[in-house]
Amino acid sequence: MHSATATALTAFIAWALALLLLMEIIRSQLVLSKQVAANAFVPDNANLSPFMQRLARAHANCLEGLPIFGGLMLVAIATSRTTLTDPLAYVVLAARIAQSTIHLASTSAAAVTLRFCAFAVQLGIASWWSYLLLS
Repeated sequence: MHSATATALTAFIAWALALLLLMEIIRSQLVLSKQVAANAFVPDNANLSPFMQRLARAHANCLEGLPIFGGLMLVAIATSRTTLTDPLAYVVLAARIAQSTIHLASTSAAAVTLRFCAFAVQLGIASWWSYLLLS
């Protein structure tokens, strides 16, 4: 049986992959429809629509968070202490998905505040996990 931590870590990685796949599907459509040259893309999608810029940033946020949140989950798995991380593993995953989804939907003040709240949940849990894993 897999721990909640292992499942949440795998789903976190899968979420980052899903965002990347979405970005590459849209980019491919832009190239195939000759709206953008294949060599005209920039990493942050600055020359594309606001949605594509938010998608690039949401994906980057996942990659930036993976060493911290995923790393703590991996430490728990590697040291057989997932009992410390299992209770909140799905909360971290849900907060990450919420953060990305809100980022994709809007950059309004309310959306940015909600997105920050989702990130703050992740930071709080990661801080707690760090404490527990170091104790």
